[in-house]
Amino acid sequence: MMLDLSICIPTLQAKTLLRECLQSIDAHTHTAQFEIIVVDNNSQDGTIEMLRSEFPSVCLIANASNFGFAKPVNQAIQRSQGRYVLLLNNDTLVLENALDQLIAYADAHPEIGICGPKVLNRDGSLQKQCRRSFATPWDLFCYFSGLATIFPKSSLFARYLMTYKGENEIHAADAISGSCMLIRRAVLDQIGLFDERFFAYQEDADFCFRAKRAGWQIYYYPPAQIIHYASHGGSRVNPYRSIFEWHRSYFLYYRKNLASRYIFLFNWFYYLVMAIKLGVALLVNLFRKEKFAGSRKP
Repeated sequence: MMLDLSICIPTLQAKTLLRECLQSIDAHTHTAQFEIIVVDNNSQDGTIEMLRSEFPSVCLIANASNFGFAKPVNQAIQRSQGRYVLLLNNDTLVLENALDQLIAYADAHPEIGICGPKVLNRDGSLQKQCRRSFATPWDLFCYFSGLATIFPKSSLFARYLMTYKGENEIHAADAISGSCMLIRRAVLDQIGLFDERFFAYQEDADFCFRAKRAGWQIYYYPPAQIIHYASHGGSRVNPYRSIFEWHRSYFLYYRKNLASRYIFLFNWFYYLVMAIKLGVALLVNLFRKEKFAGSRKP
């Protein structure tokens, strides 16, 4: 009999977080028949030994170097057998019945190709990046300029993080977070694996873009909930590379999926803005006591 779910977890230097993540899956998943596939990017903190001794049923793929996120995800998917594939970050905690509820909702709505839970910060607040738009230039301008904060209930100004939608409202979205993303097997069969040109970051947005273009619906399903510590699952091992990859991935995502909508003069201006933002981010991080990639999750 085919498994309900294949849980795919890339990991790097996060032994304690990964242990807690795996324990939460076992403790809070009751009806789904699942397998867990962990892809380790050459951790040197005892992760491999911990998995072999404490979680012998986990399928382990041990890479000889750090392959980022998209490639390990594809390695796990290619090994997977479930009706659904779940991308899950190693710095997450699965809450009661979260995965069971995601599967049940997707089973009841065959038009949904990708579904994501309500993602919480450790203090229980909503991690707003768990449901978002396709990050067009207008959406990001409104986000970074503060217009989205000033007008959080406006679908014109607050599209990026969709704050005009209630956080407990089930609704369609352009993209959901790869920290916990349920994917129907038929979607992978139709559009293929994740684009490995994305070393890390934006691979989830790109996959959602491709799925939506292929006619699948993408949904945010808040009755299912997880906790995501954010920026603790590997990005701090090499924060400066992570910052570079975050910006490189958005450049690749924009050029691949959005640039054709705009004239070349605007695109070159936008690329210049991206380069300036990268420089500022690297400079600012020099003076941070606690270094990390991207922004703090609100």
